[in-house]
Amino acid sequence: MVRVRGIDVHPPLLNTSCAWASDLQQLTALYDCPHTGAVSTRTATLSGFKEDSSHTVAFLAGSLSSINSYGYSPHPLSSYITWVRMLLERDSLSSKPFIISITESDPESLRKMMTAIQDLRAAHPSWHARIAIEFNASCPNIKGHPPPSYNFSSLSPFLDIFAEHFWADPTLTIGLKLPPYTMATQFDDAISGITTYTRQCGPSGQYVNPLAFLTCTNTLGNSLVFSDQTVESGADASSFALPPGIGGLAGEAIHSLSLGNVYSFSRLLAESADPALREIVIIGAGGVTSPEAVTRMHRAGAKLVGCATLLGALGIAAFAHLNREQPNAAVDGTSDSSRDKATGA
Repeated sequence: MVRVRGIDVHPPLLNTSCAWASDLQQLTALYDCPHTGAVSTRTATLSGFKEDSSHTVAFLAGSLSSINSYGYSPHPLSSYITWVRMLLERDSLSSKPFIISITESDPESLRKMMTAIQDLRAAHPSWHARIAIEFNASCPNIKGHPPPSYNFSSLSPFLDIFAEHFWADPTLTIGLKLPPYTMATQFDDAISGITTYTRQCGPSGQYVNPLAFLTCTNTLGNSLVFSDQTVESGADASSFALPPGIGGLAGEAIHSLSLGNVYSFSRLLAESADPALREIVIIGAGGVTSPEAVTRMHRAGAKLVGCATLLGALGIAAFAHLNREQPNAAVDGTSDSSRDKATGA
């Protein structure tokens, strides 16, 4: 069992926020799966993201990798609050937590979202330990809105709101979903920004930071895949795999980069002079497509491990595979039927 401030995760495996955690049916399957220790929702905005046919995914041939042009969930936060409430009320004996993934470009809208989630957490005495919050600051597919975490100082208006709610209610478990960084200065800037929120609290003088976890990493933006590189039969070699052309790369293709991010953050957190930062847990994600990849994430410093591309390729069976319950499972990312099952097509 892994304790992340106010929530317990066992086993230390979960889905990351993604298109395959969009609706009640998908969330129910993830919640009922015995191999997930927590469930992350797809990233929601206050009013819902306008999704159309240009927002899609393609799986690469010869690699368990994907590229997607998805934005945020078309369902507003209110839908996720309703669905999470339904699942928590349905099974009062379970202790499995939800991580509600949210984002906004407007700080005041984010404040409204935090208030709504806090109202949900207050609805039952045990739900403060069943609901965490992730701020997705790293989606590369939003036109005109580059991921703010590539310029960490731009996150301040949003982190201020999270800090405000945390100091009012220290039972909150809050995390950040970060992009794949490639330069040492990006890691240093993130650590420097996070540590500014640490306070010394209470008679014991304990140092506390509002952030309890970091999810590393989201997809790698500005990636291009041609149709003939995908598993779709008869694809036109001259066309793009995604309607917009450019999208976010995920899966095995970014595994080494994601491992490097997990390692860099785990080292910087462990070596920090700020004791509060040494308590932050890392959720390792990016190319987690095998039990060996899970092991590598733990070796790099992740306490929890998440996956998305494998969930898209195999559906819920992905987690049994990662837990070595189905060692002979066929995992090649090429099955049309498995993708249809995962996407509900």
